[in-house]
Amino acid sequence: MKRTLWKTAAVVAVAALALTACSSGDSGEAEPTASTTGPDTSPVTLNFTWWGNDDRAARYNEALALFKEKYPYITVQTSFAGFPDYWTARSTEAAGRSLPDVMQFDLSYLREFNQNGQLLDLQEWVDNGTIDLAGFDETLTTAGVLEDKMIGIPTSTNTFAMFQNPNVIEATGATFPDEAEYTWEDYNEFIADVSSAGTTTADGYALYGAVDYTATFWFFIQWLLQKGNTPFEDDGTFGFDEADVVEFLELTADLRADKQVYPVDRNLALAPKGGFTVNETASEMSWDNFLAAYVADSGTQNLSMAQIPSIEPGEKALFFKPSMLLSSGANTKYPEQAATLINFLLTDPEVGTIFGTSKGVPADADQRAAVDTTEGSVDAQVIAYEEKVAEQVTESTPIPVKGFGTIEAKWRTLAEELAYGTLSPDEFAEQWFAEAEFSTQ
Repeated sequence: MKRTLWKTAAVVAVAALALTACSSGDSGEAEPTASTTGPDTSPVTLNFTWWGNDDRAARYNEALALFKEKYPYITVQTSFAGFPDYWTARSTEAAGRSLPDVMQFDLSYLREFNQNGQLLDLQEWVDNGTIDLAGFDETLTTAGVLEDKMIGIPTSTNTFAMFQNPNVIEATGATFPDEAEYTWEDYNEFIADVSSAGTTTADGYALYGAVDYTATFWFFIQWLLQKGNTPFEDDGTFGFDEADVVEFLELTADLRADKQVYPVDRNLALAPKGGFTVNETASEMSWDNFLAAYVADSGTQNLSMAQIPSIEPGEKALFFKPSMLLSSGANTKYPEQAATLINFLLTDPEVGTIFGTSKGVPADADQRAAVDTTEGSVDAQVIAYEEKVAEQVTESTPIPVKGFGTIEAKWRTLAEELAYGTLSPDEFAEQWFAEAEFSTQ
């Protein structure tokens, strides 16, 4: 497997809707092994499920029609639903060891399903060539590996970017720091410069440099990687302690005290939008595939992306986060055929053309190259950004602990209390760890 630099085509799109599905296997104890006698072309039927909307379903159906042409002996039965219902269905199937043959998977659920051996180890089918990962970045493929088992393979990716609103920056007279070398302290100075300018919108709302970035758990994870810490250990425990949480929260303590971050009450009132999408903040950190949504929500066409700040100048410690993965139930009766379908969806260039950037930036080089992008488009901008930061992607994707969704939500709730001044960073850390220890059992 070679390490591939981001060359051409594809990007953006947020994954977030989901599905429900059927299954096909039985609950036999022996785990399937890769065929050593060549492809089995006996007629079989696979169950394939994903989360998404009607547009995603139409794209999958088009891709599966091509799959049927190339593999006429494999029939694929499909189903899909919204994200919450999707995971309810998967949990029910897992309890009966009847997961689908192939399914779209999310990084946050890998550890939970792996604990009970519910997902097939795909490494054997990579080793025998059924699944070809030559066009994948190896720092990305490790995101689906737990306990030396490859239980998921990313379909598409994103990474962190610093979004900027040039209109707000110009209006306040501030200057964004050198994106390649700036630190968290430099970024804080920029936030303070914008917020203290006293500039307002036509409706009388004050302009700010940014929301308080310490309110987002994923930014804490990124900061830990810059420190050289492993956020989550292989056994599902944390690679950080309360002191690390406090240190991170203290990064913006002065900004909070001086009321130079975007007001929490205004931000909550705007939900699901926020200060950046109503053109009241100059910058916001997020996943790079959010550009399309930011442009659409804000109506601002000239939004731009820069690299995120770092602890040491230039050492970003970025990682490619899968926007989704493909996995197979360990109970499948047809592991070879399931691997064949996974490989087709991951690597066939025509599939890349069909999906474009609707699921994120295709992880496979040939699929990225097959995406039709127009110069200056949102897709082209995100691709250009990922090409620019490719050398800064030095870390493997942290695989979240069991119960990640619960502890991420707790972080967000405590951050609101911190913003209102009703608790201290030390109290935040103590309360968060109390929740985390319970939720990850």
